[in-house]
Amino acid sequence: MALRGVLPPEVIQLTPNVFTQPFWDAAAEHRLVLPRCTACSAYRFPPAPFCWRCRAQEVEWVQHQGNGAIYSYTVVRHAVIPDVRDALPVIAAVVELPGTDGCRIVGNVVDCEPEDVKVDAPVMLDWYDVRAGTAVPIFRLI
Repeated sequence: MALRGVLPPEVIQLTPNVFTQPFWDAAAEHRLVLPRCTACSAYRFPPAPFCWRCRAQEVEWVQHQGNGAIYSYTVVRHAVIPDVRDALPVIAAVVELPGTDGCRIVGNVVDCEPEDVKVDAPVMLDWYDVRAGTAVPIFRLI
């Protein structure tokens, strides 16, 4: 059965760089990893070259189970790009991850009605396999 609320694979184009590649490599294996500063233990997501807290560069990639709560969201109902028309409505959410001092990740909330989505609603991480070797995080209401 097809997922409701995900974009078609042909419109999803990732451009990893040296700072984000470990995230996308783990995502392809359906694992969520977050960069944590080795100097001050601050999570830095999205991945960046310098820690926002202490300006150190070294990170360790820490696995996270991915469940969290919706911090913010929007419902896309109009297809600005014609290729996404059949995927609508798309619910794009910012999900806050517990135990990360406020780290947040973006992903679609899938297989639900827009009116069921609320700020602070608990969600669980899942994965959308876009193509071989590429997966993106998605979320489901709990």
